[in-house]
Amino acid sequence: MAGDERVICASGTLVDGASGVRFELRALDGAEKGFAVRYRGTVRAYVNRCPHLGTELDWEPGEFFETTGLYLVCSTHGALFDPGTGFCVAGPCRGACLEPLQTRERNGQVLLLNDAPSPARPAAKP
Repeated sequence: MAGDERVICASGTLVDGASGVRFELRALDGAEKGFAVRYRGTVRAYVNRCPHLGTELDWEPGEFFETTGLYLVCSTHGALFDPGTGFCVAGPCRGACLEPLQTRERNGQVLLLNDAPSPARPAAKP
């Protein structure tokens, strides 16, 4: 594998709108976690931190989607995030974004390309 790529799970582990996978972010000294979910056929990964209070999103380990499977939900205060963009559409951090992580799928595996959040879309302040 090239660079900082590492396997985070088998591709078949992630089902559209269902449970996700948590993993450590080594670039952030393991103090933070990331997560990956599948949404509309594509793997999306983010730092597991709500932009409002900094708490982890999942309400049970790996459970990031609300009951309809359309939005990611913060377990602390119910903020809803678009799974495709990480943009908060409802709740106290409305307008902020989750920090995206770069992934790719290859040979039946989901790879994390690096542990650092992508600088492409910084989180807005609530």
